[in-house]
Amino acid sequence: MRVTIERSNLLKSLNHVHRVVERRNTIPILSNVLLNADGAALDLKATDLDLEITEATPANVEQAGATTVPAHLLYDIVRKLPDGAEVLLAVDPEGASMTVASGRSKFTLQCLPQSDFPDLTAGDFSHTFRLAATDLKMLIDRTQFAISTEETRYYLNGIYVHTIEDEGSLKLRAVATDGHRLARADVNAPSGSEGMPGIIIPRKTVGELQKLVDDPDVVVTVEVSEAKIRFTIGGVLLTSKLIDGTFPDYQRVIPSGNDKELRIDCAPFASAVDRVSTISSERGRAVKLSLADGLLTLAVNNPDSGSATEELVVAYENEALEIGFNAKYLLDITNQFSGNEAIFMFADSGSPTLVRDIAEDSALYVLMPMRV
Repeated sequence: MRVTIERSNLLKSLNHVHRVVERRNTIPILSNVLLNADGAALDLKATDLDLEITEATPANVEQAGATTVPAHLLYDIVRKLPDGAEVLLAVDPEGASMTVASGRSKFTLQCLPQSDFPDLTAGDFSHTFRLAATDLKMLIDRTQFAISTEETRYYLNGIYVHTIEDEGSLKLRAVATDGHRLARADVNAPSGSEGMPGIIIPRKTVGELQKLVDDPDVVVTVEVSEAKIRFTIGGVLLTSKLIDGTFPDYQRVIPSGNDKELRIDCAPFASAVDRVSTISSERGRAVKLSLADGLLTLAVNNPDSGSATEELVVAYENEALEIGFNAKYLLDITNQFSGNEAIFMFADSGSPTLVRDIAEDSALYVLMPMRV
């Protein structure tokens, strides 16, 4: 294999694929990126056996061929080369090493044979649909913060995506919860998604997707089966195993009888929560909300370091209410708001609270209270 490629093209593709490779691997081949030069392109592929990413980038192929080299090492080398440089990748005749040359810099990397590189066989996909990158980004951005990190409840370690009939129209819905908060977001279901199985996309796949859907003009092709999902985003192909588990019935958690309405201005509220929570302990980040006659008092009491209060004028016309929340969870939700105003719907101090962004009615949040 002998290929000349622009540094910027190679770096962009390596940036996408090297993130999938785990730093610590017991299987040496999984530390490597597969390079395959053919035609007028260089294909790069990396996998951790659950997630596989492939990207093609334009290149001047003098001699076609394929090999694998350490992914993070190659990325670091290319990252440190000067802007605008041309990079030569050349594998020796025995296939044991690859030279990376640019200007007066020259590196030799150990290769492992391409035949050892695993292939995440995709199989047949039962449903295929196209989704605007902006819609996919919205579904991820509005829900990913609520994904559980508790490995024992593995079925909560991702975003649950499914189609659902809502108010007479079919929606593609994303839901995430960790048991303390729940986030839900909808877009109109694209053609081809009807009847798709409900799937749980793993947290790592969600993180990679989030970085890939940054171009608002791109349309993403999504292919779904019971066990795998594949995204085609421009020249990038991302294939992932799905979490094999049953997502809980989240509808039961969403309260329907909450009748006490609080309207807040998002920015002042978020700033106030952030300020008073400065004094809270890492263990119990509880902030108490006291509501009465159009006034909201935020209070934090930490026996070790002191206390803090702040008052905000709000729109609230129900009986007085005191309720506590985890300050970090409150801020996570307020960070999702795209508008200036939000609505909190309370039942009582011990029941889940419903939160909506007035500017974006396609998203909804549920927050469990804390004892304070």
